[in-house]
Amino acid sequence: MQSAVNKKQKIGIWICISLVVGNMVGSGIFLLPASLAPYGGVSLVGWVATAIGALMTALVFVRLSRQFPKQGGPYRYAYDHFGDFAGFSVAWSYWISIWCGNAAIAVAAVAYLAYFYPSINQNPMMAIGISLFFIWSLTLLNAQGVRKAGIFQLVSTLLKLLPLIALGAVSFFVFDVEAFKPFNLTDKPLSDAVTATAALTLWAFLGLESATIPADNVENPKKTIPKATIYGLLIVAFVYISSQVTIMSVVSNADLQHSSAPYADAAKALWGEWAGFIVAAGAIISCLGALNGWILLQGQVPMTAARDGLMPKFLTDSKQDGVSMGALVLSSVLISVLVIFNFSEGLVSLYTFAILVSTLGIFVPYLLSIVVDIKLAFSKERELDFFSFNHLLVCLFYIIWAISGIGSKAMLWGVVLILSGLPIYWWVKTRRV
Repeated sequence: MQSAVNKKQKIGIWICISLVVGNMVGSGIFLLPASLAPYGGVSLVGWVATAIGALMTALVFVRLSRQFPKQGGPYRYAYDHFGDFAGFSVAWSYWISIWCGNAAIAVAAVAYLAYFYPSINQNPMMAIGISLFFIWSLTLLNAQGVRKAGIFQLVSTLLKLLPLIALGAVSFFVFDVEAFKPFNLTDKPLSDAVTATAALTLWAFLGLESATIPADNVENPKKTIPKATIYGLLIVAFVYISSQVTIMSVVSNADLQHSSAPYADAAKALWGEWAGFIVAAGAIISCLGALNGWILLQGQVPMTAARDGLMPKFLTDSKQDGVSMGALVLSSVLISVLVIFNFSEGLVSLYTFAILVSTLGIFVPYLLSIVVDIKLAFSKERELDFFSFNHLLVCLFYIIWAISGIGSKAMLWGVVLILSGLPIYWWVKTRRV
């Protein structure tokens, strides 16, 4: 099966990097400053802490992808080392994280489209319709195959990075220390405020493992996947932190808290109306690129688990071409339901809720990937050194710490969605006996 897929679908280092960068630099960078504004300057601490934690986590995936360059990434690591239930738990949680995150990305794209057409903000039905159009158009594109989706990802990543890098570079010239005072705008202790911002900023780094998922379709995966993971993460970390400094320096906190297009507002303040339109257009392209990349993965993860008999058979790629129509369509239906039933809360509120649930969903895949790496570190397959041991402890602490700031509402919904997979697992296992 895999050889047939390999002949039809091959992606190299540049498309892999664009998959990593494109999946991270999506809605996270474009609407998140508005979600972070109520915290004030302390949000920068959250960004830096998350960037360091993300780098530590990325190194885990680098090691695992070199040793096990197999389709499914985190799912495959858990399945091969801990069995059926661990594999299913990762696939189910990751899948939930993806389609919840895709709802947030679609909402962010609409929010930036409203920069051109403000009436969208006052017309929920129009906003819902546009969100659904984005979701289903890109679902149709991904149904055409991994390589076509990958080419779209590469082009959209190149288009969106140029204005973002330019905006980030301005941070060295416009930095205003007064804009970060008071440092902590909340009534929470500083440590709690940092934890809350880390839970939000972790969402912006979700996707660092993206190159590991379609491993069967990657040229020379043992070398390509690790390079794409590290290069992609470093690019993203620079863009995130530098652009956040720019936005907070040129847009007042009061305006930022109510902005549906903070990057465009910052560009407008710096260079005029024309710049705001260019950055808003870039934001839409960025969101659509990220939505495309995650829709690709929303089909790949359940498809891989279904091949192993851990998810219903209709989620496999029936034509053995690496494309699961069942997984793509079911995921997009769930995204659509989430968007339709939660849009009444407003763009930023829906976005914030969706990213927190999505972040909780990624906890199980990341945690078990770290545990697999710990298991290998204490086995005969790899020599354990002081750096590796401490690195794994830092990763474990970071993931648990970041998740602790999610909040009760998102935590409740996330736990319910994750536990809802148990009847599916029981049903599938029963049919296999």
